[in-house]
Amino acid sequence: MNPATRSPLTWAVHLSVLLLVALWTLPTAGLLISSLRDKDQLAVSGWWTALSTSTQNIVARAPGADTQIERDGKFVISGDVLEGTAAGEVSAFGFSSREPTAFKAGETAELNDGEKLTVQADGSFEIVSDTKMEGSRGQRIFFTAAVPPRFTFDNYVEVLSAEGIGASFINSLTVAIPSTVIPILIAAFAAYALAWMPFPGRAILIAVVVGLLVVPLQMSLIPLLKLYNGVGAFFGVPAKTYVGIWLAHTGFGLPLAIYLLRNYMAGLPREIMESARVDGASDFDIFVKIILPLSFPALASFAIFQFLWTWNDLLVAIVFLGAGQDELVLTGRLVNLLGSRGGNWEILTASAFITIVVPLIVFFSLQRYLVRGLLAGSVKGG
Repeated sequence: MNPATRSPLTWAVHLSVLLLVALWTLPTAGLLISSLRDKDQLAVSGWWTALSTSTQNIVARAPGADTQIERDGKFVISGDVLEGTAAGEVSAFGFSSREPTAFKAGETAELNDGEKLTVQADGSFEIVSDTKMEGSRGQRIFFTAAVPPRFTFDNYVEVLSAEGIGASFINSLTVAIPSTVIPILIAAFAAYALAWMPFPGRAILIAVVVGLLVVPLQMSLIPLLKLYNGVGAFFGVPAKTYVGIWLAHTGFGLPLAIYLLRNYMAGLPREIMESARVDGASDFDIFVKIILPLSFPALASFAIFQFLWTWNDLLVAIVFLGAGQDELVLTGRLVNLLGSRGGNWEILTASAFITIVVPLIVFFSLQRYLVRGLLAGSVKGG
């Protein structure tokens, strides 16, 4: 269609799609940019200012009296307030938290004990006294500096080098992969039976599956855990195992999986199944050789949602697997890391982006197979 002849409705649809894509992409882009920023800049400005110079209020401490030198009959302590931080330019300074910008760069401030403090625009400073200074704790210097943008991988290094992060990553994979595969296998058989195998009570089972979709997970956790512990105690199976969380995620994921797959399989052409039965194929042969290949788009769609859910889950993992150091999943480990670091923004952003890397890989990988499955299933033989 010629772009000039497109209707206003078509343009409205395209603009709406672009808007939705931007709304979904913008937070992720902001998260990535924030995770790469210097922690001091991240604490005082938003990610959209990452490429501009930021003004920061910083506190530095001068060296102790043991570093003083005698020069021209004066005792001098010198240093650089910008040392250890990004290069910048000091615009104002002070020696009290109540007046952190009382003096401009280059001016001299007289301290309470007669000492004189001078801070230059390049960050260099001197504390000069007529008498020998005492005390091991240096003078605090408050200053305001214009700091250019600075990006670093230190946030990721800090998160990835945290104790136990590798084991928690493996634990999350151990939980997510079987918890995605098992429901798909079970739901595929159930969906085929509900779609193409007539038997008494089929309509009631379909209604029950639809009803289970609205059962809140939080309300069923404790009863399910008690039932699992009771059955496990009867057979001598430990309470906190991977088998338990696999079964839990399977139970919570089956209603949606059966509902989606059943609706998709029911829409497949009946003539294909009838031709296969005429040729002597059993229900199992039809299911494996015809239904599963044609249902790959639906299988891939549910696999994406189920993996995202199990990978990001923390509640079910704590209830059925525990919060021990050896069993803790990645989301739990990152929560503990945030707690021990006071909830620093740089740790939060880097941790959040690390957790979405694997789901993004899974999504884009299955999306390719999803498109391929749609194209393959849309072609009918002659």
